[in-house]
Amino acid sequence: MRTTATTTNKLRKMQEQATVLVIDDERAMRDACCQALSRDGYKTETAEDAETGLQKARQKEPDVVLADLKMPGMGGMELLERIRDIDAHIVSIVITGYATIESAVEAMKRNAYDFLPKPFTPDHLRIVIRRALERRRLSIEREQLQQEKEIMKRNFVTLVSHQLRSPLTSVKQYFGVILGGYAGEVVSKQKQMIEKAGSYVDNLIQIIDDWLEISRIEAGNFAGRFEAIALAPILSDTLRLLKPSAEAKRVTLEMNSRDELPVVEGDPNSLKQAFANLINNGIKYNREGGMVIVSVGEEAHDLVVEVSDTGVGISEDDIPFIFDEFFRVKSKETRGISGTGLGLPIAQRIIEGHNGFIRVASEVDKGSTFSVFLPKTEVKQ
Repeated sequence: MRTTATTTNKLRKMQEQATVLVIDDERAMRDACCQALSRDGYKTETAEDAETGLQKARQKEPDVVLADLKMPGMGGMELLERIRDIDAHIVSIVITGYATIESAVEAMKRNAYDFLPKPFTPDHLRIVIRRALERRRLSIEREQLQQEKEIMKRNFVTLVSHQLRSPLTSVKQYFGVILGGYAGEVVSKQKQMIEKAGSYVDNLIQIIDDWLEISRIEAGNFAGRFEAIALAPILSDTLRLLKPSAEAKRVTLEMNSRDELPVVEGDPNSLKQAFANLINNGIKYNREGGMVIVSVGEEAHDLVVEVSDTGVGISEDDIPFIFDEFFRVKSKETRGISGTGLGLPIAQRIIEGHNGFIRVASEVDKGSTFSVFLPKTEVKQ
């Protein structure tokens, strides 16, 4: 990604004097365009063929390129793609005397912004150039804002890691010392208040940990640890780790899987976390005496893991938002259930990082099924 300074310089240069590169094998067309644009204060460059135009684009860094589709040598369609490779912010406008709907559609697919059929008037040319420059300005500003957002996010991750989590962990430790009686006798009322405060601290630490995990996943830090892995053992181990939570809520955990299934390419620890988040949701939002069933099967080119529960379910209105950060379903059944609203977003990002996806089917008061699709490999377990 370009640096913020680079995008800022592009904006400044364009505001001072925009540059338009005209690439056309007809000298009369090049001269006419330059004459019309120079009167409006634009700097113009010309090229008589695509190869020369590419060289000029690299050297002069134009803001807008006017390119003829029909030229000797390299065609205009290929030229459009090569210009985009030089600078994705350059706005390309096609000029041609052989305009058809098919050529216009093809040019747009190759990153052309607009289409000027010959002959055109100077006023028409100026209008199109002004629109193109506005498009370029917005494109550069959007990238600049994205860069600034990434910088703020990195700085915030550092702040969260070092300035928030560590003090909260210390507070939690002090609470433990007090509750242990090492700072003097603690009466029942005080104990209740400290335990309540400790639960709030635990929730804050969990939010921080989950948010840091999302930042790590978005950075793609697990992609380099991919290996061929079998899902069944990962799922079995995850169910074993979550069994105490299920027993505390009197929820039964079951798993259905064939003995022989293809493997997937992935990071075992990240996938275990994704499935743990899904299964844990099935436990938390279940009813006493309910069930969570994990099934593994195949569908076309994917392995499919289904996590089904007999819980409170999700309304049709809420389903589009359940993978948004910090979103939590609000109903009388979920009011007393604690959570950060980051478990499902983390699971989704992990699965998408493995080139997979998640589908959700749910019905209020009957339960939910989260289906995870992961590309399978040719190797067998």
